[in-house]
Amino acid sequence: MTRLNLVSLPQKAARIARAKKIVAYLKKAYPKPKSELAYATPFQFVVAVILSAQCTDKAVNKVTETLFQKYKTPKDFAEADPATFTKEISSIPFFNNKAKNIIAAAKEIEARHGGAVPRSEKELVALPGIGYKTAHVVLGELFDVWEGVATDTHVKRFALRFDLTDATDPTKISKDLEALVPKKDWKYVNNGLVLYGRYVCPARPHDCSDHPLTKLYPSAANKWPKAK
Repeated sequence: MTRLNLVSLPQKAARIARAKKIVAYLKKAYPKPKSELAYATPFQFVVAVILSAQCTDKAVNKVTETLFQKYKTPKDFAEADPATFTKEISSIPFFNNKAKNIIAAAKEIEARHGGAVPRSEKELVALPGIGYKTAHVVLGELFDVWEGVATDTHVKRFALRFDLTDATDPTKISKDLEALVPKKDWKYVNNGLVLYGRYVCPARPHDCSDHPLTKLYPSAANKWPKAK
């Protein structure tokens, strides 16, 4: 039983119809889902996504511009000196925990996966520092595998603003969105809402009545839920 079974049938139908319109816009506006995090190797992208938690892509890219010249493969990260690596990412929020998780994840990928980034949610979430959201961002970006909807702060606030969920937990929001949107369109949700939130409708309260998605659901103009 999904969470959508807990809402009334009229509300469920309205949410499905609204989600369909929102996704149709996202597919047209952002037809090729692609992260704005910079990377050259698969594990560098994993690292960038871990670093991006509670941090902007712009700040992450600034750090990794130098960092990724030194560390390229899981082996490079696994062999990093913890103190040195921690200092190298110290401008990123929660850098101590992120440094530990990145090095530990690199060691596990070297030991258990032959140095290759895993291609399944189950294997990815078993790695330190990788949860549901990160796993599905990685799967989509690196392997074009869209087995779930990743919920970050942008997706969370829009899901709440457009009344697509009653949940506040990111994974529960993901499950609600997955129940509303056909699987073939899951790939447009995260990247589309991230780019829309970054360049069209930022988190701070403002007049967004003329924004494309707000026009689809005018009530959103007066809803500003906390994204974190």
